[in-house]
Amino acid sequence: MTKERQAELFMVLVAVLESLFPIVSLFSIALIGSISSYALITAIATVIFISLLLYKKEFHLLFHPLAQKDLLLTSALITTLFLLIFLSLRFTTAGNVGVLLFLQLLFSYLYFNLFGHEKMSALDTLGAGLMGLGAIIILFPHEWHVNVGDILALCAAAIAPLANYYQKRARTHVSAICILTYRNIAALPLILVLAFFFESRPSYDSLMQALPYIFFNAIFIYVVAKILWIESLHRISITKMNAMLALSPVFTIILANIFLNEAIEGEKIIGVLPIIIGGYLITKKPKPLAVDL
Repeated sequence: MTKERQAELFMVLVAVLESLFPIVSLFSIALIGSISSYALITAIATVIFISLLLYKKEFHLLFHPLAQKDLLLTSALITTLFLLIFLSLRFTTAGNVGVLLFLQLLFSYLYFNLFGHEKMSALDTLGAGLMGLGAIIILFPHEWHVNVGDILALCAAAIAPLANYYQKRARTHVSAICILTYRNIAALPLILVLAFFFESRPSYDSLMQALPYIFFNAIFIYVVAKILWIESLHRISITKMNAMLALSPVFTIILANIFLNEAIEGEKIIGVLPIIIGGYLITKKPKPLAVDL
């Protein structure tokens, strides 16, 4: 199996896990608040990452001189991104957040293809365009109107490609676990301060009810999915990775209907089709042309 195909399989699993993130987060947010949920998830994930780093005897890599700039920028961007996501879930639906985060594909294409040097084939471009179209149909079924939560999620989508860019650069010097440990250690003090000043202390009962959702996000989203994501960054382009997340908003919409009773409008069903077709095109390998000898 090639490294590219391995990364594509990683991204399928990431798409499934990421689709659950807005839904699971809504349950914990309802119980203990947005920033408190983020703080607890980050704290649990940090303990896991530090343990993995010590087990692999890579703790010294946190201080790798060539990676410091990229690690700091990654930490700042990722912290801002997740704060925006958790806050957005207070004002909009899980389905909308899932779709809006997928629009990082469009920002990625703008940053790295139109203004950058990362090239994609015509098939990749067509697939990316179809998925972008599907996301727009789902997000704006009737009119071009968004609420505060949608704006916050859109800002998170705009930050995501930049965070991925610096993570990809850092990965050339240090491991995925090192990157994730560094960014969590850097983010945790700020998140705890924000939770202390801007949210009330959750009750014991609320905290106990929220813990299963907190642990799920910490282990499967913040640890497993993020490790797979960074390892994929090391193997394929950022734009293609974002394109392969096309199935994530589709899964989110379906699961939000099942677990949160969020309605699935006809426009959203129509929007799913170009997303699926685009996802197929973006991962399809062109067959070599036959040559007469």
